[in-house]
Amino acid sequence: MKFSQIVAALGDQVTASSLVSSNLDSKRDVGDRTLTGLAAIQEATANDLSYVEGAKFVSYISTTQAGALILPNDEALQVQASDRDILWIGVKDPRLAFARAINYFYQPYRRSAGIHPSAVIEVGAQIGDEVAIGPLAVVHSGAKVGDRACIHAGAVVYPDATIGQNTVLHANCVVHERTQIGDNCVIHSGAVIGSEGFGFVPTATGWEKMHQSGVAVLEEGVEIGCNSTVDRAAVGETRIGKNTKIDNMVHIAHSCQIGEAVAMAAQVGMAGGTIIGNRVILAGQVGIANKAKIGDGAIASAQAGISSNVAPGEIVSGSPALPHKIFLKSSAIIRRLPEIAKSVKQMQKQLIETND
Repeated sequence: MKFSQIVAALGDQVTASSLVSSNLDSKRDVGDRTLTGLAAIQEATANDLSYVEGAKFVSYISTTQAGALILPNDEALQVQASDRDILWIGVKDPRLAFARAINYFYQPYRRSAGIHPSAVIEVGAQIGDEVAIGPLAVVHSGAKVGDRACIHAGAVVYPDATIGQNTVLHANCVVHERTQIGDNCVIHSGAVIGSEGFGFVPTATGWEKMHQSGVAVLEEGVEIGCNSTVDRAAVGETRIGKNTKIDNMVHIAHSCQIGEAVAMAAQVGMAGGTIIGNRVILAGQVGIANKAKIGDGAIASAQAGISSNVAPGEIVSGSPALPHKIFLKSSAIIRRLPEIAKSVKQMQKQLIETND
């Protein structure tokens, strides 16, 4: 793909480029260049497009072999790239522009429309137009699959489940009965959506099962990572809001309510009835106790253990979770505990000697 085509394709992301900017070196004609791939800046070759995000990677501009770079709006960096005859694009958000540029070099595998002969489509299932269904996939009676959806090999859609338009179910994922998955969602391999919540009632003779009669609902644009689980509610619904992105091996228990544009990293786990606001970020291995509420825009750092409510916009760390600034101060004290313990022993010894 020509560099000039990338500049044009990125459109309003681009604020300047070495093909059109004349204020850096009006005498040099850098021309155009064909790019065939993408790479990290320290690994890129003359045929690759790469990008610079943040001061950590600035030093690589002087050594990279990349054929073109996506740069921040920093004239000094742009001059440096021009001096090395590297084509560049200046943008407000280099990482976002690079993410969009990837779309012009790579698209994930997607089956062509059609139903594989070994797939099982039960009588009463409703299949939309241009749907792709792979080998050994199963769509049960009463299920509805929207137009242009893609169901890969071995995936199972239980009775009365709904799969939205353009949604992709990857190999061996399972969508349980009455689950509602919106348009443009992605469910990755091994994920289980709408399975039974963990509901048991204690009795004198043991645990009696409480059937989970509710549903799980995924709104438009939700993505669920490999081997993650979203349990349906005992009554009512478990709901995940629009454009929420969930990593691998995440567990969302029954009756949880997840807002829009939430991001959860791997191994997050939450107990039943948790309420997550919009635009919340949960880093890896965050654990959330039963019915805790996390406000809009809050952030929980890795391995935070949340046992109570978190206010909107608050950043919490540690287990039990504390406001991040308090956590940092506490951590500094913890590192000094051996020294403090030694000082206490010395003080005790001095007191004893004084009293003697």
